[in-house]
Amino acid sequence: MDPNPKNFPILSYMMSKIPSIGPRRGADEQGFDIEMPPPPSTAVPTSKEPVFDLVDQMPRLTDPKVIASMRSAVSEVAQSRAVLRTLGERPDHESVDSARAKLAEIDSSLSKQLGEIVLSPRPTEVDRLEWRAHLAGKEKECRDATEKDRQMYGAVIALDEMHDSYEKMLSEAEAKLLKIYESALSGRDFEDINLTEEDEGEVEEVNDEVVGILKDSSGTRIQRIDLSNRKLRSLPEAFGRFSQLLVLNLSTNQLEILPDSIGGLTNLEELDLSSNLMETLPDSIGLLLNLKLLNASSNKLVSLPDSISNCSSLSTLDVSYNRLTYLPTNIGHQLVNLVRLSIQLNKIRSLPTSIGDMKSLRILDAHFNELRGVPASIGSLSNLEILDLSSNFSDLTELPETFGELLNLKELYLSNNQIQYLPDSFGRLDNLSKLNLEENPIVIPPKEVVMEGVEAVKVFMAKRWLDILLEEEERSMEEMEEPTENGWLIRSTSWLMNRATSVTGNVADYLGNVGKSPIDPSLDQQL
Repeated sequence: MDPNPKNFPILSYMMSKIPSIGPRRGADEQGFDIEMPPPPSTAVPTSKEPVFDLVDQMPRLTDPKVIASMRSAVSEVAQSRAVLRTLGERPDHESVDSARAKLAEIDSSLSKQLGEIVLSPRPTEVDRLEWRAHLAGKEKECRDATEKDRQMYGAVIALDEMHDSYEKMLSEAEAKLLKIYESALSGRDFEDINLTEEDEGEVEEVNDEVVGILKDSSGTRIQRIDLSNRKLRSLPEAFGRFSQLLVLNLSTNQLEILPDSIGGLTNLEELDLSSNLMETLPDSIGLLLNLKLLNASSNKLVSLPDSISNCSSLSTLDVSYNRLTYLPTNIGHQLVNLVRLSIQLNKIRSLPTSIGDMKSLRILDAHFNELRGVPASIGSLSNLEILDLSSNFSDLTELPETFGELLNLKELYLSNNQIQYLPDSFGRLDNLSKLNLEENPIVIPPKEVVMEGVEAVKVFMAKRWLDILLEEEERSMEEMEEPTENGWLIRSTSWLMNRATSVTGNVADYLGNVGKSPIDPSLDQQL
Protein backbone atom coordinates (compact mmCIF):
# COMPACT_ATOMS: atom_id res chain seq x y z
CA MET A 1 0.00 0.00 0.00
CA ASP A 2 2.92 2.33 0.63
CA PRO A 3 4.31 4.05 -2.48
CA ASN A 4 6.99 2.12 -4.27
CA PRO A 5 10.34 3.93 -3.67
CA LYS A 6 11.44 3.02 -7.17
CA ASN A 7 8.51 4.76 -8.88
CA PHE A 8 7.84 7.45 -6.26
CA PRO A 9 11.19 8.18 -4.59
CA ILE A 10 10.42 11.63 -3.15
CA LEU A 11 6.97 10.66 -1.92
CA SER A 12 8.31 7.49 -0.28
CA TYR A 13 11.08 9.46 1.37
CA MET A 14 8.72 12.10 2.74
CA MET A 15 6.21 9.55 4.06
CA SER A 16 8.97 7.71 5.89
CA LYS A 17 10.46 10.83 7.45
CA ILE A 18 7.53 13.06 8.35
CA PRO A 19 6.12 11.99 11.76
CA SER A 20 2.87 13.89 11.30
CA ILE A 21 1.39 11.17 9.10
CA GLY A 22 1.41 8.73 12.02
CA PRO A 23 3.37 5.59 12.83
CA ARG A 24 4.54 3.51 9.90
CA ARG A 25 3.93 -0.18 9.56
CA GLY A 26 6.88 -2.27 10.62
CA ALA A 27 8.56 -4.65 8.23
CA ASP A 28 7.18 -7.63 10.16
CA GLU A 29 3.55 -6.55 10.00
CA GLN A 30 1.11 -8.01 7.51
CA GLY A 31 -0.16 -5.92 4.65
CA PHE A 32 -0.06 -5.55 0.93
CA ASP A 33 1.47 -3.03 -1.42
CA ILE A 34 -0.53 -1.61 -4.28
CA GLU A 35 2.64 -0.76 -6.15
CA MET A 36 4.84 -3.81 -5.54
CA PRO A 37 4.36 -7.53 -4.86
CA PRO A 38 5.05 -8.53 -1.26
CA PRO A 39 8.58 -9.81 -0.63
CA PRO A 40 9.12 -13.58 -0.44
CA SER A 41 8.21 -15.04 2.92
CA THR A 42 11.80 -16.19 3.39
CA ALA A 43 13.19 -12.67 3.17
CA VAL A 44 14.73 -11.36 6.37
CA PRO A 45 14.53 -7.57 6.71
CA THR A 46 17.78 -6.01 7.76
CA SER A 47 16.15 -2.89 9.14
CA LYS A 48 12.75 -1.48 9.86
CA GLU A 49 13.85 1.86 8.47
CA PRO A 50 13.61 2.17 4.66
CA VAL A 51 16.92 2.98 3.06
CA PHE A 52 17.04 5.96 0.69
CA ASP A 53 19.97 7.66 -0.98
CA LEU A 54 17.93 10.65 -2.17
CA VAL A 55 19.49 13.10 0.26
CA ASP A 56 22.84 12.73 -1.46
CA GLN A 57 21.23 13.55 -4.80
CA MET A 58 18.68 16.07 -3.49
CA PRO A 59 20.22 17.69 -0.40
CA ARG A 60 17.48 20.31 -0.01
CA LEU A 61 15.06 17.58 1.03
CA THR A 62 16.28 18.23 4.56
CA ASP A 63 15.35 21.93 4.36
CA PRO A 64 12.55 22.59 6.92
CA LYS A 65 10.81 24.99 4.51
CA VAL A 66 10.83 22.41 1.73
CA ILE A 67 9.49 19.76 4.10
CA ALA A 68 6.74 22.11 5.30
CA SER A 69 5.64 22.76 1.71
CA MET A 70 5.49 19.02 1.01
CA ARG A 71 3.33 18.16 4.01
CA SER A 72 -0.06 18.70 2.37
CA ALA A 73 0.57 16.32 -0.54
CA VAL A 74 2.00 13.64 1.76
CA SER A 75 -0.83 14.05 4.27
CA GLU A 76 -3.48 13.53 1.58
CA VAL A 77 -1.81 10.33 0.35
CA ALA A 78 -1.42 9.05 3.91
CA GLN A 79 -5.12 9.58 4.64
CA SER A 80 -6.14 7.69 1.51
CA ARG A 81 -3.69 4.92 2.34
CA ALA A 82 -5.20 4.51 5.79
CA VAL A 83 -8.71 4.23 4.35
CA LEU A 84 -7.69 1.59 1.80
CA ARG A 85 -5.92 -0.45 4.45
CA THR A 86 -9.21 -0.62 6.31
CA LEU A 87 -11.29 -1.47 3.23
CA GLY A 88 -8.95 -4.12 1.88
CA GLU A 89 -7.11 -5.21 -1.22
CA ARG A 90 -8.08 -4.15 -4.73
CA PRO A 91 -10.41 -6.69 -6.43
CA ASP A 92 -9.21 -8.26 -9.65
CA HIS A 93 -10.45 -6.89 -12.95
CA GLU A 94 -12.61 -9.89 -13.76
CA SER A 95 -14.46 -9.58 -10.44
CA VAL A 96 -15.11 -5.90 -11.15
CA ASP A 97 -16.44 -6.65 -14.63
CA SER A 98 -18.64 -9.39 -13.18
CA ALA A 99 -19.99 -6.98 -10.55
CA ARG A 100 -20.84 -4.42 -13.24
CA ALA A 101 -22.63 -7.09 -15.27
CA LYS A 102 -24.61 -8.21 -12.21
CA LEU A 103 -25.62 -4.64 -11.44
CA ALA A 104 -26.81 -4.20 -15.01
CA GLU A 105 -28.89 -7.38 -14.72
CA ILE A 106 -30.39 -6.21 -11.41
CA ASP A 107 -31.26 -2.79 -12.82
CA SER A 108 -32.80 -4.31 -15.94
CA SER A 109 -34.90 -6.75 -13.92
CA LEU A 110 -35.95 -4.04 -11.47
CA SER A 111 -36.93 -1.71 -14.32
CA LYS A 112 -39.09 -4.45 -15.83
CA GLN A 113 -40.80 -5.19 -12.51
CA LEU A 114 -41.48 -1.51 -11.82
CA GLY A 115 -42.91 -1.12 -15.31
CA GLU A 116 -45.28 -4.01 -14.72
CA ILE A 117 -46.37 -2.49 -11.39
CA VAL A 118 -47.07 0.91 -12.94
CA LEU A 119 -49.03 -0.59 -15.82
CA SER A 120 -51.05 -2.99 -13.69
CA PRO A 121 -54.78 -2.16 -13.98
CA ARG A 122 -56.59 -0.74 -10.95
CA PRO A 123 -59.52 -2.88 -9.78
CA THR A 124 -62.78 -0.89 -10.01
CA GLU A 125 -63.61 -1.51 -6.36
CA VAL A 126 -60.33 0.01 -5.14
CA ASP A 127 -60.09 3.73 -4.45
CA ARG A 128 -57.55 5.68 -6.57
CA LEU A 129 -55.56 6.95 -3.56
CA GLU A 130 -55.60 3.54 -1.98
CA TRP A 131 -54.33 2.03 -5.26
CA ARG A 132 -51.50 4.53 -5.45
CA ALA A 133 -50.45 3.64 -1.92
CA HIS A 134 -50.60 -0.04 -2.89
CA LEU A 135 -48.39 0.55 -5.93
CA ALA A 136 -45.93 2.59 -3.87
CA GLY A 137 -45.69 -0.28 -1.39
CA LYS A 138 -45.08 -2.79 -4.20
CA GLU A 139 -42.39 -0.53 -5.67
CA LYS A 140 -40.67 -0.28 -2.29
CA GLU A 141 -40.76 -4.06 -1.90
CA CYS A 142 -39.06 -4.52 -5.28
CA ARG A 143 -36.38 -1.97 -4.52
CA ASP A 144 -35.74 -3.38 -1.05
CA ALA A 145 -35.42 -6.90 -2.47
CA THR A 146 -32.56 -5.84 -4.72
CA GLU A 147 -30.86 -3.35 -2.41
CA LYS A 148 -28.64 -5.88 -0.64
CA ASP A 149 -27.26 -7.27 -3.91
CA ARG A 150 -26.85 -3.77 -5.30
CA GLN A 151 -24.83 -2.72 -2.28
CA MET A 152 -22.66 -5.83 -2.45
CA TYR A 153 -21.76 -5.47 -6.13
CA GLY A 154 -21.57 -1.70 -5.84
CA ALA A 155 -19.03 -2.05 -3.03
CA VAL A 156 -16.74 -4.11 -5.28
CA ILE A 157 -16.86 -1.43 -7.98
CA ALA A 158 -16.41 1.40 -5.48
CA LEU A 159 -13.36 -0.29 -3.92
CA ASP A 160 -11.77 -0.71 -7.33
CA GLU A 161 -12.40 2.95 -8.16
CA MET A 162 -10.90 4.03 -4.84
CA HIS A 163 -7.73 2.06 -5.53
CA ASP A 164 -7.57 3.53 -9.02
CA SER A 165 -7.90 7.05 -7.62
CA TYR A 166 -5.19 6.30 -5.07
CA GLU A 167 -2.77 5.21 -7.78
CA LYS A 168 -3.42 8.43 -9.69
CA MET A 169 -2.97 10.39 -6.49
CA LEU A 170 0.48 8.88 -6.02
CA SER A 171 1.59 10.07 -9.45
CA GLU A 172 0.15 13.54 -8.92
CA ALA A 173 1.73 13.84 -5.47
CA GLU A 174 5.16 12.80 -6.76
CA ALA A 175 4.93 15.36 -9.58
CA LYS A 176 3.92 18.06 -7.14
CA LEU A 177 6.76 17.25 -4.75
CA LEU A 178 9.24 17.36 -7.60
CA LYS A 179 7.83 20.73 -8.66
CA ILE A 180 8.27 22.04 -5.12
CA TYR A 181 11.86 20.87 -5.01
CA GLU A 182 12.69 22.37 -8.40
CA SER A 183 11.15 25.68 -7.31
CA ALA A 184 13.26 25.61 -4.15
CA LEU A 185 16.41 25.12 -6.19
CA SER A 186 15.59 28.01 -8.50
CA GLY A 187 14.75 30.33 -5.61
CA ARG A 188 11.09 30.71 -6.61
CA ASP A 189 8.25 30.73 -4.09
CA PHE A 190 7.35 27.10 -3.43
CA GLU A 191 5.04 27.36 -0.44
CA ASP A 192 1.84 26.94 -2.42
CA ILE A 193 2.29 25.18 -5.73
CA ASN A 194 -0.70 23.81 -7.65
CA LEU A 195 0.02 21.89 -10.79
CA THR A 196 -1.93 22.87 -13.86
CA GLU A 197 -1.83 21.55 -17.37
CA GLU A 198 0.40 24.48 -18.29
CA ASP A 199 2.82 23.59 -15.46
CA GLU A 200 3.19 20.02 -16.61
CA GLY A 201 4.89 20.96 -19.83
CA GLU A 202 4.57 23.11 -22.88
CA VAL A 203 2.84 21.81 -25.97
CA GLU A 204 5.45 20.44 -28.33
CA GLU A 205 5.38 21.35 -31.96
CA VAL A 206 4.94 18.44 -34.36
CA ASN A 207 8.30 17.20 -35.52
CA ASP A 208 9.32 18.76 -38.86
CA GLU A 209 10.20 15.33 -40.22
CA VAL A 210 6.67 14.08 -39.58
CA VAL A 211 5.24 17.11 -41.38
CA GLY A 212 7.59 16.44 -44.30
CA ILE A 213 6.47 12.82 -44.54
CA LEU A 214 2.84 13.87 -44.55
CA LYS A 215 3.47 16.34 -47.38
CA ASP A 216 5.63 13.99 -49.44
CA SER A 217 3.17 11.13 -49.06
CA SER A 218 0.12 13.17 -49.98
CA GLY A 219 -1.77 11.38 -52.73
CA THR A 220 0.51 8.33 -52.70
CA ARG A 221 -0.24 4.78 -51.58
CA ILE A 222 2.60 4.52 -49.08
CA GLN A 223 2.70 1.18 -47.25
CA ARG A 224 5.59 1.52 -44.77
CA ILE A 225 6.59 4.37 -42.46
CA ASP A 226 9.53 4.18 -40.04
CA LEU A 227 9.65 7.01 -37.49
CA SER A 228 11.62 5.16 -34.84
CA ASN A 229 14.15 6.96 -32.64
CA ARG A 230 13.10 10.48 -33.69
CA LYS A 231 12.36 11.92 -30.21
CA LEU A 232 8.74 12.44 -31.27
CA ARG A 233 6.36 13.76 -28.62
CA SER A 234 3.18 13.76 -30.67
CA LEU A 235 1.60 12.68 -33.94
CA PRO A 236 -0.84 14.79 -35.96
CA GLU A 237 -4.41 13.59 -36.46
CA ALA A 238 -3.71 13.63 -40.20
CA PHE A 239 -1.78 10.40 -39.76
CA GLY A 240 -5.05 8.52 -39.88
CA ARG A 241 -5.53 9.24 -43.56
CA PHE A 242 -2.92 6.67 -44.68
CA SER A 243 -5.49 3.94 -45.04
CA GLN A 244 -3.19 1.84 -47.26
CA LEU A 245 -0.39 1.73 -44.66
CA LEU A 246 0.72 -1.80 -43.77
CA VAL A 247 3.64 -1.20 -41.38
CA LEU A 248 4.13 1.70 -38.92
CA ASN A 249 7.17 1.88 -36.64
CA LEU A 250 6.97 4.51 -33.88
CA SER A 251 9.35 2.83 -31.45
CA THR A 252 11.92 4.58 -29.24
CA ASN A 253 10.31 7.99 -29.10
CA GLN A 254 8.71 10.11 -26.38
CA LEU A 255 5.08 9.62 -27.35
CA GLU A 256 2.61 9.91 -24.46
CA ILE A 257 -0.56 9.41 -26.50
CA LEU A 258 -1.66 8.22 -29.92
CA PRO A 259 -4.24 10.23 -31.86
CA ASP A 260 -7.69 8.62 -32.17
CA SER A 261 -7.24 8.85 -35.92
CA ILE A 262 -4.93 5.80 -35.69
CA GLY A 263 -8.12 3.81 -36.15
CA GLY A 264 -8.22 5.06 -39.74
CA LEU A 265 -5.27 2.83 -40.67
CA THR A 266 -7.67 0.06 -41.57
CA ASN A 267 -5.14 -2.01 -43.54
CA LEU A 268 -2.36 -1.80 -40.95
CA GLU A 269 -0.74 -5.17 -40.21
CA GLU A 270 2.21 -4.22 -37.99
CA LEU A 271 2.35 -1.49 -35.34
CA ASP A 272 5.45 -0.96 -33.19
CA LEU A 273 4.92 1.42 -30.26
CA SER A 274 7.68 0.05 -28.05
CA SER A 275 9.89 2.24 -25.84
CA ASN A 276 7.64 5.28 -25.51
CA LEU A 277 5.88 6.98 -22.59
CA MET A 278 2.26 5.97 -23.20
CA GLU A 279 -0.02 5.23 -20.25
CA THR A 280 -3.02 4.29 -22.41
CA LEU A 281 -3.88 3.23 -25.93
CA PRO A 282 -6.84 4.84 -27.72
CA ASP A 283 -10.11 2.90 -27.96
CA SER A 284 -9.92 3.39 -31.73
CA ILE A 285 -7.15 0.78 -31.87
CA GLY A 286 -9.97 -1.75 -31.90
CA LEU A 287 -10.73 -0.63 -35.47
CA LEU A 288 -7.48 -2.16 -36.75
CA LEU A 289 -9.11 -5.40 -37.81
CA ASN A 290 -6.18 -6.45 -40.02
CA LEU A 291 -3.51 -5.87 -37.36
CA LYS A 292 -1.33 -8.96 -36.95
CA LEU A 293 1.51 -7.64 -34.78
CA LEU A 294 1.23 -5.10 -31.96
CA ASN A 295 4.32 -4.25 -29.91
CA ALA A 296 3.58 -1.84 -27.07
CA SER A 297 6.34 -3.04 -24.76
CA SER A 298 8.43 -0.73 -22.56
CA ASN A 299 5.81 1.96 -22.04
CA LYS A 300 3.86 3.04 -18.95
CA LEU A 301 0.59 1.31 -19.81
CA VAL A 302 -1.63 0.81 -16.78
CA SER A 303 -4.43 -0.88 -18.73
CA LEU A 304 -5.40 -2.04 -22.20
CA PRO A 305 -8.61 -0.82 -23.80
CA ASP A 306 -11.38 -3.43 -23.96
CA SER A 307 -11.60 -2.68 -27.68
CA ILE A 308 -8.28 -4.43 -28.28
CA SER A 309 -10.28 -7.65 -28.24
CA ASN A 310 -11.72 -6.58 -31.61
CA CYS A 311 -8.28 -6.94 -33.26
CA SER A 312 -9.14 -10.52 -34.15
CA SER A 313 -6.30 -10.89 -36.69
CA LEU A 314 -3.60 -10.41 -34.05
CA SER A 315 -1.05 -13.21 -33.99
CA THR A 316 1.56 -11.44 -31.80
CA LEU A 317 0.79 -9.15 -28.85
CA ASP A 318 3.67 -7.80 -26.79
CA VAL A 319 2.77 -5.55 -23.85
CA SER A 320 5.70 -6.50 -21.64
CA TYR A 321 7.60 -4.03 -19.44
CA ASN A 322 4.56 -1.95 -18.52
CA ARG A 323 2.43 -1.35 -15.43
CA LEU A 324 -0.56 -3.52 -16.28
CA THR A 325 -2.46 -5.05 -13.38
CA TYR A 326 -4.97 -7.00 -15.48
CA LEU A 327 -5.95 -7.98 -19.02
CA PRO A 328 -9.39 -7.18 -20.49
CA THR A 329 -11.91 -9.74 -19.30
CA ASN A 330 -13.02 -10.84 -22.79
CA ILE A 331 -9.62 -10.69 -24.48
CA GLY A 332 -9.51 -14.43 -25.10
CA HIS A 333 -12.96 -14.74 -26.66
CA GLN A 334 -11.99 -12.82 -29.81
CA LEU A 335 -8.19 -13.06 -30.08
CA VAL A 336 -8.50 -16.66 -31.22
CA ASN A 337 -5.68 -16.27 -33.79
CA LEU A 338 -3.11 -15.12 -31.24
CA VAL A 339 0.05 -17.23 -31.39
CA ARG A 340 2.33 -15.31 -29.02
CA LEU A 341 1.31 -13.34 -25.91
CA SER A 342 4.06 -11.50 -24.03
CA ILE A 343 2.93 -9.90 -20.76
CA GLN A 344 6.09 -10.28 -18.67
CA LEU A 345 7.36 -7.63 -16.25
CA ASN A 346 4.00 -6.13 -15.36
CA LYS A 347 1.91 -6.23 -12.17
CA ILE A 348 -0.79 -8.59 -13.41
CA ARG A 349 -2.55 -10.29 -10.52
CA SER A 350 -4.70 -12.77 -12.45
CA LEU A 351 -5.31 -14.07 -15.94
CA PRO A 352 -8.88 -13.85 -17.28
CA THR A 353 -10.72 -17.14 -17.66
CA SER A 354 -11.32 -16.25 -21.31
CA ILE A 355 -7.64 -16.96 -22.01
CA GLY A 356 -8.66 -20.59 -22.50
CA ASP A 357 -10.31 -19.58 -25.80
CA MET A 358 -6.96 -18.63 -27.37
CA LYS A 359 -6.80 -21.97 -29.16
CA SER A 360 -3.94 -20.89 -31.47
CA LEU A 361 -1.66 -19.72 -28.63
CA ARG A 362 1.77 -21.35 -28.69
CA ILE A 363 3.84 -19.03 -26.48
CA LEU A 364 2.68 -17.40 -23.25
CA ASP A 365 5.24 -15.41 -21.28
CA ALA A 366 3.94 -14.11 -17.94
CA HIS A 367 7.10 -14.07 -15.82
CA PHE A 368 7.78 -11.30 -13.31
CA ASN A 369 4.18 -10.46 -12.47
CA GLU A 370 2.04 -10.82 -9.35
CA LEU A 371 -0.01 -13.83 -10.45
CA ARG A 372 -1.86 -15.40 -7.55
CA GLY A 373 -2.97 -18.40 -9.51
CA VAL A 374 -3.74 -19.70 -12.98
CA PRO A 375 -7.34 -20.23 -14.20
CA ALA A 376 -8.42 -23.81 -14.84
CA SER A 377 -9.30 -22.77 -18.40
CA ILE A 378 -5.58 -22.73 -19.25
CA GLY A 379 -5.91 -26.45 -19.86
CA SER A 380 -7.85 -25.63 -23.03
CA LEU A 381 -4.72 -24.17 -24.70
CA SER A 382 -4.18 -27.36 -26.69
CA ASN A 383 -1.50 -25.82 -28.94
CA LEU A 384 0.56 -24.18 -26.19
CA GLU A 385 4.25 -25.09 -26.50
CA ILE A 386 6.10 -22.61 -24.25
CA LEU A 387 4.80 -21.31 -20.92
CA ASP A 388 6.78 -19.05 -18.60
CA LEU A 389 5.26 -18.41 -15.16
CA SER A 390 8.55 -17.85 -13.36
CA SER A 391 9.28 -15.11 -10.83
CA ASN A 392 5.79 -14.49 -9.51
CA PHE A 393 7.48 -15.05 -6.15
CA SER A 394 5.22 -15.43 -3.10
CA ASP A 395 2.01 -14.96 -5.09
CA LEU A 396 1.98 -18.14 -7.21
CA THR A 397 1.54 -21.18 -4.94
CA GLU A 398 -0.25 -23.80 -7.05
CA LEU A 399 -1.22 -24.90 -10.55
CA PRO A 400 -4.65 -26.19 -11.62
CA GLU A 401 -5.27 -29.88 -12.22
CA THR A 402 -6.12 -29.04 -15.85
CA PHE A 403 -2.39 -28.52 -16.45
CA GLY A 404 -2.19 -32.13 -17.58
CA GLU A 405 -4.28 -31.23 -20.63
CA LEU A 406 -1.47 -29.14 -22.16
CA LEU A 407 -0.38 -32.14 -24.20
CA ASN A 408 1.73 -30.11 -26.67
CA LEU A 409 3.67 -28.24 -23.99
CA LYS A 410 7.43 -28.45 -24.62
CA GLU A 411 8.93 -25.86 -22.28
CA LEU A 412 7.71 -24.88 -18.81
CA TYR A 413 9.40 -22.33 -16.55
CA LEU A 414 8.21 -22.14 -12.93
CA SER A 415 11.29 -20.90 -11.04
CA ASN A 416 11.10 -18.37 -8.20
CA ASN A 417 7.57 -19.12 -7.03
CA GLN A 418 6.07 -20.79 -3.95
CA ILE A 419 4.82 -24.00 -5.58
CA GLN A 420 4.89 -27.04 -3.29
CA TYR A 421 2.96 -29.60 -5.34
CA LEU A 422 2.76 -30.26 -9.06
CA PRO A 423 -0.72 -31.27 -10.24
CA ASP A 424 -1.34 -35.02 -10.21
CA SER A 425 -2.07 -34.84 -13.95
CA PHE A 426 1.44 -33.49 -14.65
CA GLY A 427 2.67 -36.89 -15.83
CA ARG A 428 0.55 -36.63 -18.95
CA LEU A 429 2.82 -33.92 -20.44
CA ASP A 430 4.57 -36.34 -22.81
CA ASN A 431 6.14 -33.64 -25.00
CA LEU A 432 7.68 -31.65 -22.14
CA SER A 433 11.45 -31.43 -22.69
CA LYS A 434 12.42 -28.39 -20.56
CA LEU A 435 11.33 -27.77 -16.98
CA ASN A 436 12.67 -25.26 -14.45
CA LEU A 437 11.46 -25.60 -10.86
CA GLU A 438 14.32 -23.79 -9.14
CA GLU A 439 13.64 -21.71 -6.04
CA ASN A 440 10.34 -23.38 -5.13
CA PRO A 441 9.59 -25.15 -1.82
CA ILE A 442 8.72 -28.24 -3.85
CA VAL A 443 7.44 -31.31 -1.98
CA ILE A 444 5.85 -33.38 -4.75
CA PRO A 445 7.80 -34.56 -6.60
CA PRO A 446 10.64 -34.80 -4.05
CA LYS A 447 13.63 -32.55 -4.65
CA GLU A 448 15.89 -35.50 -5.39
CA VAL A 449 13.57 -36.41 -8.30
CA VAL A 450 13.55 -32.82 -9.51
CA MET A 451 17.36 -32.82 -9.50
CA GLU A 452 17.37 -35.77 -11.93
CA GLY A 453 15.66 -33.71 -14.63
CA VAL A 454 12.42 -33.40 -16.52
CA GLU A 455 12.14 -37.07 -17.55
CA ALA A 456 12.45 -38.22 -13.94
CA VAL A 457 9.74 -35.75 -12.89
CA LYS A 458 7.42 -36.96 -15.65
CA VAL A 459 7.89 -40.62 -14.72
CA PHE A 460 7.37 -39.93 -11.01
CA MET A 461 4.19 -37.94 -11.62
CA ALA A 462 2.95 -40.53 -14.14
CA LYS A 463 3.34 -43.32 -11.57
CA ARG A 464 1.58 -41.18 -9.00
CA TRP A 465 -1.28 -40.61 -11.46
CA LEU A 466 -1.50 -44.36 -12.09
CA ASP A 467 -1.69 -45.07 -8.36
CA ILE A 468 -4.52 -42.56 -8.01
CA LEU A 469 -6.46 -44.23 -10.84
CA LEU A 470 -6.02 -47.65 -9.27
CA GLU A 471 -7.17 -46.40 -5.86
CA GLU A 472 -10.25 -44.84 -7.43
CA GLU A 473 -11.02 -48.09 -9.24
CA GLU A 474 -10.73 -50.12 -6.03
CA ARG A 475 -12.90 -47.66 -4.14
CA SER A 476 -15.56 -47.84 -6.86
CA MET A 477 -15.59 -51.62 -6.64
CA GLU A 478 -16.08 -51.53 -2.89
CA GLU A 479 -18.97 -49.11 -3.22
CA MET A 480 -20.72 -51.39 -5.75
CA GLU A 481 -20.45 -54.69 -3.87
CA GLU A 482 -23.94 -54.53 -2.27
CA PRO A 483 -26.77 -55.59 -4.69
CA THR A 484 -29.86 -53.50 -5.43
CA GLU A 485 -33.25 -54.57 -6.76
CA ASN A 486 -31.89 -54.38 -10.31
CA GLY A 487 -28.44 -55.75 -9.38
CA TRP A 488 -25.10 -53.94 -9.53
CA LEU A 489 -22.91 -53.89 -12.62
CA ILE A 490 -19.58 -55.00 -11.14
CA ARG A 491 -16.58 -53.22 -12.62
CA SER A 492 -13.20 -54.90 -12.35
CA THR A 493 -9.70 -53.58 -12.80
CA SER A 494 -8.92 -56.04 -15.59
CA TRP A 495 -9.34 -53.34 -18.24
CA LEU A 496 -6.94 -51.03 -16.46
CA MET A 497 -4.39 -53.75 -15.67
CA ASN A 498 -4.43 -55.16 -19.21
CA ARG A 499 -3.47 -51.76 -20.53
CA ALA A 500 -0.87 -51.27 -17.84
CA THR A 501 0.92 -54.54 -18.70
CA SER A 502 1.14 -53.49 -22.36
CA VAL A 503 3.35 -50.58 -21.40
CA THR A 504 7.06 -51.41 -21.48
CA GLY A 505 9.07 -48.71 -19.80
CA ASN A 506 7.10 -45.64 -20.93
CA VAL A 507 4.63 -44.82 -18.19
CA ALA A 508 3.81 -41.47 -19.74
CA ASP A 509 2.55 -43.13 -22.94
CA TYR A 510 0.35 -45.36 -20.87
CA LEU A 511 -1.16 -42.42 -19.06
CA GLY A 512 -1.93 -40.74 -22.34
CA ASN A 513 -4.33 -43.62 -22.97
CA VAL A 514 -5.87 -44.23 -19.58
CA GLY A 515 -5.90 -40.61 -18.41
CA LYS A 516 -8.92 -39.87 -20.57
CA SER A 517 -11.33 -42.17 -18.71
CA PRO A 518 -10.89 -45.01 -16.23
CA ILE A 519 -14.20 -46.57 -17.34
CA ASP A 520 -14.64 -49.01 -20.21
CA PRO A 521 -16.87 -47.38 -22.90
CA SER A 522 -18.81 -50.64 -23.21
CA LEU A 523 -19.87 -50.29 -19.58
CA ASP A 524 -21.12 -46.77 -20.32
CA GLN A 525 -23.34 -48.17 -23.06
CA GLN A 526 -24.71 -50.87 -20.75
CA LEU A 527 -25.42 -48.30 -18.06
